[in-house]
Amino acid sequence: MTAPLSIPSPSWDGFEIPLGFVTLNIHAYALCILAGIIVATIWTSRRLTKRGAEPGIVLDIALWAVPLGIVGARLYHVFTHPSDYFYEGANIWNPFQPGSIWAIWEGGGAIFGALIGGAVGVLIACRITGVRFFSFADALAPGLLAAQALGRLGNWFNHELFGQPTTLPWGLEIESDNPAWPAGLPDGTLFQPTFLYEMLWNILGIIVLVAFLERRFNMRWGKAFGFYLVWYGLGRWPLETIRLDPSEIFLGVRVNVWAAWGAILLGIIIISVQNRRHVGAELSPYTPGREWNPPLDSDEYVDDAEVDSGATDEIEPGDDASVIESSDAGATSTTGSRA
Repeated sequence: MTAPLSIPSPSWDGFEIPLGFVTLNIHAYALCILAGIIVATIWTSRRLTKRGAEPGIVLDIALWAVPLGIVGARLYHVFTHPSDYFYEGANIWNPFQPGSIWAIWEGGGAIFGALIGGAVGVLIACRITGVRFFSFADALAPGLLAAQALGRLGNWFNHELFGQPTTLPWGLEIESDNPAWPAGLPDGTLFQPTFLYEMLWNILGIIVLVAFLERRFNMRWGKAFGFYLVWYGLGRWPLETIRLDPSEIFLGVRVNVWAAWGAILLGIIIISVQNRRHVGAELSPYTPGREWNPPLDSDEYVDDAEVDSGATDEIEPGDDASVIESSDAGATSTTGSRA
């Protein structure tokens, strides 16, 4: 069955590159994930640099965050689908045999695990570079939503993670021999395009954050990241309840619904705590004493387009001396430096 606006599943899911005795398979899903990482890195770099960070420092942080995010995504998937990996005779550790927990090329990853692993990587990198964790997270927030939107496009190429059967005109077409096809349904059944719903939700979140909240309120000090957690959790919660893919159930609820609730709660806590602790402007993305001083003859790093209209000129306790000292230290130099 087709509907006037039904969404066909793509027939193309990647390509092959012959490399001598082996062939490298490039999957469309992997390209979507890679595109998301690139977009998030470039956008975050632009935002953080305009807020006073050293150009290129986002790449230094990404070199920690991306690998640990991939590991986190895989481990979260493995431990929330234990029956797929832990059974008698299963190959658990050997990555060169099918079914290994490390065989990410066989599929299986989760955004909540990527967030946890990526956050660990960011924490490590921020300790090394001196960038505040929440300053980086705020700069990342819209790019993270964009990356997740592109990642959901990868689910479309993979013909996976679709929702319940639907008669809506924009239903998703899935082939009946798909391993995830529910038994007993007739050929031509359409399904809820959950990938599209989440893409649109994430894009809307970008618009709300960048075009509205950051123009009217002080969204620094972790509040933009807190908004991201609340927004994504609110969107993922209902979508998770209509998905057909197998999931571990805890107290009658899918485990990713619990994760969405946790994201919402954590986001609310971050916003509430940071609202009380920091009422003034965030004068530097660096911790005190670790500031980077841009060249005096350059206005490239002035945050003019993204100034928080809700911010004040108030200097946070403990920050005033370090800002004054770093300004004085940079006054005799015409080249950038790191404190």
